[in-house]
Amino acid sequence: MHILSNTPLQPFNTFGLAANSSGFCLLEDINTLREALPLAASANVLALGGGSNVLFCEDYEGLILKNALQGRTVRESDDAYHLHVMGGESWPELVDWTVAQGLGGLENLALIPGTAGAAPIQNIGAYGVELAERCEYVEFIDFDGGGLHRLSREECRFGYRDSIFKGELQGKVFITALGLRLEKQWQPVLDYAPLSELAYDGAEPHQISELVKSVRRAKLPDPSLLGNAGSFYKNPTITRTAFDALKEGYPDLPGFIQADEQVKVPAAWLIDKAGWKGKRLGGAGVHQHQALVLVNYGQATANDVLTLARQIRDDVEAKFGIRLVPEIRLIGASGEFSL
Repeated sequence: MHILSNTPLQPFNTFGLAANSSGFCLLEDINTLREALPLAASANVLALGGGSNVLFCEDYEGLILKNALQGRTVRESDDAYHLHVMGGESWPELVDWTVAQGLGGLENLALIPGTAGAAPIQNIGAYGVELAERCEYVEFIDFDGGGLHRLSREECRFGYRDSIFKGELQGKVFITALGLRLEKQWQPVLDYAPLSELAYDGAEPHQISELVKSVRRAKLPDPSLLGNAGSFYKNPTITRTAFDALKEGYPDLPGFIQADEQVKVPAAWLIDKAGWKGKRLGGAGVHQHQALVLVNYGQATANDVLTLARQIRDDVEAKFGIRLVPEIRLIGASGEFSL
């Protein structure tokens, strides 16, 4: 085990913000992880995947454990393919690999940045599919006792961009592997535009994957070219009564009825209507093609991003009475940070 001190974090977060960590360890095998456990018990510990859903608001005063565990296996049952994927595997590469193998089920989640180990924390989702629908289990080692545990999909308490790993187990475990179940009787999910232009009869996983990729590339900036962490805010849900009242003043307000009769409203629409799309503040700004994405134009500081995010949140609340909640994780000196 090799612990690096005063490590620059800019290469390890897709926002590309300058920050340092007092301790940093690259974990490429389980043994190294077990060696790090005594330190994990006495320090502020942050398990880091691809850094695609975090904003380092300050230098981190603790130990960052970078998930670099590699490997994937497939076993077959009568009705499904069961994937065991190590936590450091690239999620986009995993999706591409399953599609190339002719395995359907993950194609709607193509090109989402990050690692397999980070995917269940956020319960990643796109175009009508969430990880929870494909997850069979999540394996992790707990920092306290060092035991290897497995939680079923139900035990993970998945919700909209949420899971037990963002709640009760946050900061207490390191996700080592993810189990996925891909049905042999694959059915395409084409309910969300622009996938609805495809016909259910004849659609193939590779067609859906390529369409998702083309749409994402057209709408979302490449983090390697323009620093960002994807969607900054969650899409809020409001009551049907509140939605109907807003609809009277804004007839073009989109809304998606949920199972509990709440209505999910696109945060991007709210931000755009509040006048923020394409605007800059310091080195940070709102992307010109997707108002839900805040970007680093090259020299942004964490304060630039946070100030911009606060002003957007406050303006949306003043205009629509809806308070936006960050989707990305805000990391302070010793752990979670709030706007």
